[in-house]
Amino acid sequence: MKKRFLSLTLAAAMVMSLAGCRSAEPAATTAAPASEATTAAPADGEKKEGTSEAETASAEDFKIGIITGTASQGDEEITQANKMKEKYGDMVVTSTYPDNFTTETETLISNAVAMASDPAVKAIVWCQAVPGTAAAIDKVRETRPDMIFIAGTPGEDPGVINPKADIVLQVDEPGCGVVIPPQAKAQGAKTLIHYSFPRHMSYALIVARHENMKKYCAENGIELVDVTAPDPTGDSGITGAQQFILEDVPRQIEKYGKDTVFFTTNCGMQEPLIRSVFENGAIYSLQCCPSPFHAFPAALNIDMSGHEADVTYMMEQLQAKVDEYGMNGRVSTWGVPCNMLFVNAGVEYAKKVLEGETNGEVLDEEVLKATIQECAKEYTPDANMTIEHYVDDSGNKKDNHFLVMSDFVTFK
Repeated sequence: MKKRFLSLTLAAAMVMSLAGCRSAEPAATTAAPASEATTAAPADGEKKEGTSEAETASAEDFKIGIITGTASQGDEEITQANKMKEKYGDMVVTSTYPDNFTTETETLISNAVAMASDPAVKAIVWCQAVPGTAAAIDKVRETRPDMIFIAGTPGEDPGVINPKADIVLQVDEPGCGVVIPPQAKAQGAKTLIHYSFPRHMSYALIVARHENMKKYCAENGIELVDVTAPDPTGDSGITGAQQFILEDVPRQIEKYGKDTVFFTTNCGMQEPLIRSVFENGAIYSLQCCPSPFHAFPAALNIDMSGHEADVTYMMEQLQAKVDEYGMNGRVSTWGVPCNMLFVNAGVEYAKKVLEGETNGEVLDEEVLKATIQECAKEYTPDANMTIEHYVDDSGNKKDNHFLVMSDFVTFK
């Protein structure tokens, strides 16, 4: 892992197996030619009111499904899914998985099967690809072996999801473990509080990030303290997990002082964590799923009406809040919203595959990387994502698993 020290100012601104037909080898990388993938028409076969002729033509050729969570743990994915539907009309269909996906796996699977029951749906983009996604892919492939699956922010280990999905997109979590400690040190941190729970600490890449954090915290003179929080999918639910964060952050600041940076592995905990860090004057370097939109608006009461994907607006609002709370230099994030990026790039890339721009290949690395960069620039014009293959502990590169990294934006 290369050691990267990434820090930009605002001026530079810009995350259970079922038997199936899939083998344990990486997903197949050959798609049906566009002419073969465009035989199914919408159920009504007619242009709907408010839909352009171009959108109708695309919908008659193929559809792309998007499966996201609900807004309860983070609304970025579903917001982006809705934006893609606004852009492409009937070409895009959307669905969600249940909030308590760990105990409602059958519902998660049935929602995917229902989406795939429409023969016009030729590709499905997941974000987040929570536990149960691999089993759902297996089930869908029993009747739709031709389906293209793009999994964003997987909640299953690479050994589980990589052989099932055609493409996996993920934040470079191990890399974040390298760059967060020096970023936190530059922000004045002397202690790092790491909130997680056993389920998350069983995921390979989260563990790798944590191990890197420990190593690089030690190298940067920062004490890492692990704190076990309630699992939001457990008995206390998301409400209990959030209440724990609200109560624990002041305790940790009282013990370790304000020069403490806080990190949690869970999306649902970000809002109370950010709110409490701002109210108590601590340090915040990065979310588990980096994004200027992730939890900041709700935590800081920022009105996003009409600006749901406007990074420039969001950065201005965040800087104003940093000034208001006197948190200058102590707050940072990425200028690119990673999960929104995965939904956006997933749909745009699937569209290119189905329209024949990849010469019949599901995985065209050059086209995929270019699509990710293009979509990143839609949010942040100066964005330049680092995109690398996931390499397992044995040094084996996984051709269909891509890790992305962006620069920090520090609010001065």
